[in-house]
Amino acid sequence: MTHEKDDPWRGEKKISLALQGGGSHGAFTWGVLDEILADGRLDIEAVTGTSAGAMNAVVLAQGLMEGGREGARRHLEDFWLSVSEESALSAPLRAIVDRYFKGWNMDGSPVQVWLDFVTHYASPYEFNPLNINPLRDHLLRMVDFEKVRACKYLKIFVAATDVNTGHIAIFERPHLTADHVLASACLPFVFQAVEIEGTPYWDGGYLGNPAIFPLFYKTACPDIVIVQVNPLQRDGTPRTAREIQNRLNEITFNGALLGELRAIDFVNRLVDSGKLSREDYMRPFMHRIDGEEPLKAFSSASRMSAAWPFLQQLRDIGKASAKAWLATNYDAIGERGTLDLRMAYQANGKPRHPSP
Repeated sequence: MTHEKDDPWRGEKKISLALQGGGSHGAFTWGVLDEILADGRLDIEAVTGTSAGAMNAVVLAQGLMEGGREGARRHLEDFWLSVSEESALSAPLRAIVDRYFKGWNMDGSPVQVWLDFVTHYASPYEFNPLNINPLRDHLLRMVDFEKVRACKYLKIFVAATDVNTGHIAIFERPHLTADHVLASACLPFVFQAVEIEGTPYWDGGYLGNPAIFPLFYKTACPDIVIVQVNPLQRDGTPRTAREIQNRLNEITFNGALLGELRAIDFVNRLVDSGKLSREDYMRPFMHRIDGEEPLKAFSSASRMSAAWPFLQQLRDIGKASAKAWLATNYDAIGERGTLDLRMAYQANGKPRHPSP
């Protein structure tokens, strides 16, 4: 996990990480990564990430190249601090950054009301014809992609949605640029599609948040830890337009993950029963560090804040969640999964059918 040849920081056990996107709630993932790095017992073979998860992944890689575990911790903190200090933009462009990092919730400020209006009644090709994207400047300022591409100690997979085919696209570390990460974070109502070699891409969360399947084919480590920031369950019926949009986004951006968990469970049962060979199929051990309950407790208004104290609070929740998970599940790594897959993709572990 470091640039040192003898790799003195290498952990006792190896995992791969799957990082969800979720705007400013990616600071929870920052906390998880910080605790794993500080704990020192785990070696991260690979990271698959979408949107904010992809940003955390490339910042992690650069930090590892520049200073091992401690360098990665410093770079992650610097990145999220820069999110809170992005003050050099004009008000409309600042609102665009806020819209991404803070999710779809909007307060009543005139600029945010304006952005809410134009993104519902005009496309980004109409209200932003010059394709000004402050996220690109932010990424290029904070991330040295040459160092990311050179980080041979960490495999990275970034997911985006191919607009033309409707298929998921996976970009790998040796080829990553800022455009690939921007494609993974491209909300189509806010930004023009990111074109790479003539192909337009949108946010990867529509088809993989995060995409787990690359870890089956490109890594040797069976232990996969999902860092989940989007609530699967939220009680109550959304009634306002914003509440409906927020919940729809959560459902949409969890849908692909639930599908993959269902497929993993199906294959695991076939492998365990001997119907599929362990030599031909990886039998993954699935784990999850889950921010659902603590993050679900935040009101819509609190989720709109990218203030530094709020991001630090999310980081601290992530650190505490990771520390608790390590205390409970560390011994299981390499031996068995700790995520009940059926409970994860089904209601209470069994299909929910309406009463006749």
